[in-house]
Amino acid sequence: MVSLLIAAAGATFVLFAVAGLQVALRFREVDVPDLAGLGIDEASATLGVSGLALRVEPLSRIHPTIPARHIAAQDPAAGLTTRSRRSVKVWLSSGSSAGSVPALVGQSERGARARLQEDALGLSRISEMRSSRYPSDAVVAQEPPPLGSGTTVSILINRGERGATYVMPDLIGVHSGSAEEVLRSRGFRVTVVGDHPYPGVPPNIVLRQLPLAGFQIAHGEAISLEVSR
Repeated sequence: MVSLLIAAAGATFVLFAVAGLQVALRFREVDVPDLAGLGIDEASATLGVSGLALRVEPLSRIHPTIPARHIAAQDPAAGLTTRSRRSVKVWLSSGSSAGSVPALVGQSERGARARLQEDALGLSRISEMRSSRYPSDAVVAQEPPPLGSGTTVSILINRGERGATYVMPDLIGVHSGSAEEVLRSRGFRVTVVGDHPYPGVPPNIVLRQLPLAGFQIAHGEAISLEVSR
């Protein structure tokens, strides 16, 4: 009887030892390798040696020395320890500068967002219009224009026809107070989104507008103005 108890205890010990070893191997801590400057395939192979996985984040980052489509940043950082089978997040470089602004007119909102994200450019503002002259959910105007320079882009999206539409007037050079009063009395939502010093121009004069002059708009749509300071 005693020998049977000893044998059972020994078997239980072996089972726990094996299970503990498996858990230890699965969750052992490993050093995170340095992935800076590596391409995706090379980085994935490097992490695989350490029992780690690669997770590429959608947003790229401008880097002065690392070429585009190579790793510019990572989390956890190189040299830290983490458990095996974990993922290391990486951000790819978009190159040394964001480059020129791409042509977005004609693209869907989703396509425009994806292109800006790919080029490491921000989307600063979306304005909307409703018209039967353009495809629904398509970009019909952008600022800065294609091939211009900048780090952010504003776009005008056509949401499709809905009821009566009106032609957006040219407000450049008009006093913002007068423009706001007239437009709001006709059912439009007007917001002054920025003010900038402009030599020789008195305060509160419209410098920029979205939608642009000539585009069709409907009641209730938002109109953004930038004025002199």
